[in-house]
Amino acid sequence: MRIFFILALLCSHLFLTAIEEADLVISSNKIILMTGIEEAQPLSVAIKNKKIIWIGSHKDAKNIQGEHIDFGNQAVLPGFIDAHGHASYLAFATQVANIASPPVGKINNIKDLQTELKNFIQDSGLQPGEWLMGLGYDDSLLAEQRHPTKNDLDAVSTDHPIYLIHVSAHLGAANSLALSMANINSETEDPPGGKIRRYENSLEPNGVFEETAAYPLQQLAMSAYKDPIGSVKNAMDIYARNGITTAQDGASSPETIGLMQAADAQGMINLDIISYPIGQNGLDQNLDSINFGNYEGRLKIGGIKLILDGSPQGKTAYLTEPYYKPPHSESDSYKGYPLIPQSEVSKWVKRYADLNIPIMAHANGDAAADMLIEAVKDADITSDHRTIMIHAQTVREDQLDQMKELSIIPSYFSTHTFYWGDWHRDSVFGEDRAMRISPTKSTLNRKMPFTVHNDAPVVPPDMIRLLWSTTNRKTRSGKVLGEEQKISTYSALEAMTINAAYQHFEDDIKGSIEVGKLADLVVLSEDPLSMPVDELLELKIMATYSHGKEIFKNEK
Repeated sequence: MRIFFILALLCSHLFLTAIEEADLVISSNKIILMTGIEEAQPLSVAIKNKKIIWIGSHKDAKNIQGEHIDFGNQAVLPGFIDAHGHASYLAFATQVANIASPPVGKINNIKDLQTELKNFIQDSGLQPGEWLMGLGYDDSLLAEQRHPTKNDLDAVSTDHPIYLIHVSAHLGAANSLALSMANINSETEDPPGGKIRRYENSLEPNGVFEETAAYPLQQLAMSAYKDPIGSVKNAMDIYARNGITTAQDGASSPETIGLMQAADAQGMINLDIISYPIGQNGLDQNLDSINFGNYEGRLKIGGIKLILDGSPQGKTAYLTEPYYKPPHSESDSYKGYPLIPQSEVSKWVKRYADLNIPIMAHANGDAAADMLIEAVKDADITSDHRTIMIHAQTVREDQLDQMKELSIIPSYFSTHTFYWGDWHRDSVFGEDRAMRISPTKSTLNRKMPFTVHNDAPVVPPDMIRLLWSTTNRKTRSGKVLGEEQKISTYSALEAMTINAAYQHFEDDIKGSIEVGKLADLVVLSEDPLSMPVDELLELKIMATYSHGKEIFKNEK
């Protein structure tokens, strides 16, 4: 490995004669190239016209004309790539009430939630009739261990329609006025792929909605979106502060794509955004108008998104074995449910694969994973398709074997081990299944590419916590959830950089510090490779560069 590195330096030195000036030269004693060298190196990097044009020694860098920045012992890495998240949804989240529990918010019980909503009405100046929305309530962390009902929300206001989105984004809660505006009552039937929860021994909706049943309320509520362009700028600032240089909008609609395009036209987007429109909603009729795989400004349509099931923390993920403790009014045999039948999954996978359009499929439960595996088998794909199984939290060992054979790349929601690890062990899966959620080590042992993600705004796009969670697998209570699934810091960084670039068909331009690649960089307060893994949470993002331009600087 050291011989390779010396040869690389010699090559860069020979290339120096052609490099007399650059837009920017960055130097550090701790540059992590992410090219297979598992230690930081003392190097300088020259940047011109958005790209890295030279890598070499500090001594040789002094001969290059241009702005010079020396980060000393602060580490420089390729910019973090958001392997899965929702940029437009994160933007929306900046405009609604934060009803999350610690450490994201301050809600510990239903009373706290009610108080926060009342304060939001007052502070935001909402007028009677205007929608009140909140994001992030978590029944697993509320003292009552339940969802807020319409009665709870009627106590907040009967003058405002209220809709709250569960932390998983797969459930929601509404007050009576919101139900009335959506024409939902005791005669309303459950839609395919969703459930309207009802009071015990009654058909009367209790205000809680699962999966597709929540769509009408969510669409009505989001019509109150007041400053969409400004909210996109807010989201970009959040990404930049977290060292992210490529973000994802992982369930786009024509409306959110249009929003992003409008924001980009106004110069509000300063990093790359990759959108995946939902492909099971009639997108098939408009494929000719979509420019797949090519950037227009800072935006690219990367492929399509299929949603096969729900959420494990919300207990709507589709499992092969029953939930450890079934949710509201369900029997002990309850296993969750698919959002679309196998025939539909197979139809859409075949259709998009034949058109060489990349596929990203949401599959949390192992039964949903089986559906995707079967569909990819049936499609008989021979191209380099890089089908992504999003979340893949409960995939079994036999499924990983099949996924490797079929070139299905898992993208793990690794921060689940912290945010809901205790909940998964004690309520969702039981100990045995919980210990191997997000089985990164099993995947690594098979030499399979994989990525990790935060699914923002389900949890904040905190890449440092993601790194820490993937390497430590500690729950909120401090217990390790699956010691055997821990991986090294370098392997976790690969999942956040070069593997994430590969997932998006961008490993030729991103994901590592190499000549010819885009100058997407993140600067960390320390070298993560030389730190004890249990101290990784102490890392700070010091600066972020996208296409060679500084988009964030930590002034503290």
